[in-house]
Amino acid sequence: MARRNGRDISGWVIVDKPAGVTSTAVVGIVRRAFGARKAGHAGTLDPDATGVLAVALGEATKTVPYVTAGEKCYRFAVRLGAATSTDDAAGTVIATSAARPADGEIRAALGAFRGSIMQVPPQVSAVKVAGERAYRLAREGRTADLAARPLFVSRLDLVERPDPDTVILEMECGKGGYVRSVARDLGQALGCLGHVLWLRRLRTGPFGLKEALTLDAIAARARDGAQARDGDGAAGLLPLEAGLAALPELRATEAGAARLAHGNPGEVVPGAVPYGAEVWVSHHGRPLAVGRCLGGTVHPSRVFNL
Repeated sequence: MARRNGRDISGWVIVDKPAGVTSTAVVGIVRRAFGARKAGHAGTLDPDATGVLAVALGEATKTVPYVTAGEKCYRFAVRLGAATSTDDAAGTVIATSAARPADGEIRAALGAFRGSIMQVPPQVSAVKVAGERAYRLAREGRTADLAARPLFVSRLDLVERPDPDTVILEMECGKGGYVRSVARDLGQALGCLGHVLWLRRLRTGPFGLKEALTLDAIAARARDGAQARDGDGAAGLLPLEAGLAALPELRATEAGAARLAHGNPGEVVPGAVPYGAEVWVSHHGRPLAVGRCLGGTVHPSRVFNL
C-alpha cells in the first residue's frame, strides 16, 4: 500500500492483531500512526484471527518475501463434531458427528500431518481458480476444484484438551499452510469432523509476540509523537534488516557500494558464504542491497534507497 503524502520512513512494526479487524486495515492504522508514505504486510491473517502481523514501512516492503518465506507458528483450537462451510467458526454448520476421539487417537492421527504433506486449501481462500479467487466463487455458491499443494510441517502437537469437544494444537509450518485445512482434514481422519474455533499466530519468520505492539499502543505512540525518529526502537520501529535475518550479511567495499547503489554488480568483503547464495549487503552499517554472491561480487536483485 502506498500514498502520495507521508514520510520516507523504513522499518518493521510488529502488531499483535486483535480479532475483528482485517490485515489491510491494520496496515492502514500503522501507516497513519507512523506517517509513512508506503506500507505492506508479510502474510495475511483472517479477520477473526489474532497474533503476529508484521507490517513493513517504506523500503522494508522490499524485504517482505524473505519474511513470508520463513516458518510460521500457530496456536489454534479445533472444535470437534462439526464441519462448516468455511472450515472455521465463521461459517455455517454443514455436517455433524457424535464421535469424540480420545487424546491418544488424536496424537496418533497428527503424525500424518507432519513433515512433507499435500494440503488442499479451504474453499474460502485467496487461491486463484481460472483467474478468480476461490472465496469469491464460494460466495456465489460455487465449489472450486482446488489442487493439493505441498507444505512442510515441522511440528504439530496436541497441547491441551479443555473439554471433549475441543482440542488446542500448536503448529510450525512453512509458507502456504492453512490452519483451517488442518482442522478440516484432521476431523475427517478421526471420523468426527472439525473446524477452527480460534487461531493465534505466535511467530512469522524472525518476528514473534515479544516484539509485537497492540493497536492501542501504536495509537498512543502516534499521539505522543514517539514515532518521529526513524529507527527508534522505543517507538516500535524495527530496522529494515530485521526482515533479512534468514540471509547472511556481507559488507560492500567502497567501490562496490557505489556500483550496488545503482543496481550493478559490486565488490564485497569476502565471507564464509557459498557461491551463488543469496545475501544482503551492508555499507557503513546500513542495508544496501540483496542479491546473489558470485565469488567476491554480489549481483543485486533489490537495492535499498535509504
